[in-house]
Amino acid sequence: MSARLGMLSTYPSTPCGIATFSAALVAHLRQAGADVGVVRLVDAPLDRTAPVVHEWVTGALHGARDAAAALDGYDVAVLQHEYGIYGGPDGQDVLDLVAQVHVPVVTVLHTVLTRPTPNQHRVLAGLVAASAALVTMTTTARDRLVAGWGVDPDRVVVIPHGAVDNRTAAAPSPAPDGPRTVLTWGLLSEGKGIEWALLALAELRARLPLPTYRVVGQTHPRVLEREGEAYRDRLVALTHEHGLTDTVQFDARYLSGPDLRAVVRAADVVLLPYDSREQVTSGVLTEAVAAGRPVVSTRFPHAVELLAGGAGLLVPQRDPSAIAAALERVLTVPGVAETMGATARGLADALLWPDVARRYLELSASVRRVVLRPAV
Repeated sequence: MSARLGMLSTYPSTPCGIATFSAALVAHLRQAGADVGVVRLVDAPLDRTAPVVHEWVTGALHGARDAAAALDGYDVAVLQHEYGIYGGPDGQDVLDLVAQVHVPVVTVLHTVLTRPTPNQHRVLAGLVAASAALVTMTTTARDRLVAGWGVDPDRVVVIPHGAVDNRTAAAPSPAPDGPRTVLTWGLLSEGKGIEWALLALAELRARLPLPTYRVVGQTHPRVLEREGEAYRDRLVALTHEHGLTDTVQFDARYLSGPDLRAVVRAADVVLLPYDSREQVTSGVLTEAVAAGRPVVSTRFPHAVELLAGGAGLLVPQRDPSAIAAALERVLTVPGVAETMGATARGLADALLWPDVARRYLELSASVRRVVLRPAV
């Protein structure tokens, strides 16, 4: 009998990292033979086609009750959690839902903060208490749960983010004198640290011919609602101020699937200049490594964990000089890019979606067995 899983998440056509993650996970679960239905989180109703079976509209009367009922039609509910995707302060409406779900809940935690607000702590503690199992994508996040929330380590399973195999036939080997491309991609918002990358390029200009720097991705829809394009406009102004207009390319499209993978493969270096010191999950980082690209990243937790074996260089947050030095090393020192790319290629197998989906199926089966086990 195939597994029957109800997935609660944002989902395409919503432009959102968790929506993209869930779509890929659902597709590979279904390829593995699972029956998966999606309960999609939305701000307003959207066109609904399979595998979406129900929509939970933010603020809707009886929304949590009806979404819980839809999930109860499956054997296990897989709940994607990030504070910002649910209604109420800190997404606390999710607690109304888990209080009404009767099937086992597996909660996938995309964020685990070291210093949550009291309400953020309350929300996550409520999810922990309601879940049969918890999934984190890094050991760092698992350790935070155990230390900060007192969670039994046996209840937390580490399953990587997942990525499509985007490796080329050989590790990257940029020509010594050819044009280079540095890539940052993803939904644009304050905190992505693009300004530090621009200042790094301005500093690097005195030392070597500048690479093309591509910044690919639309502004995050929530940010666009609140602030418009203020952050992008500041970045464009900074580009003009430092004479980088011939070097920096802003591409405001939301790319996914083959188009995005082609852009990533074409990069000589992936640059993640993020300000956050909390980020325990990064789909962008996972996809960069799965493509075998050398990475220069600030020291956010997922990067520290995934790049420790040599797939990238780590730099402090908000440090243009350190970014410049790291880019210079990757782009000019013989063998550095090739070694980093080869290391990334070696990590990719454990990150690919078929293996990730298999592990979710095994976890779902294990929590289902616990529920079905007869009382002694």
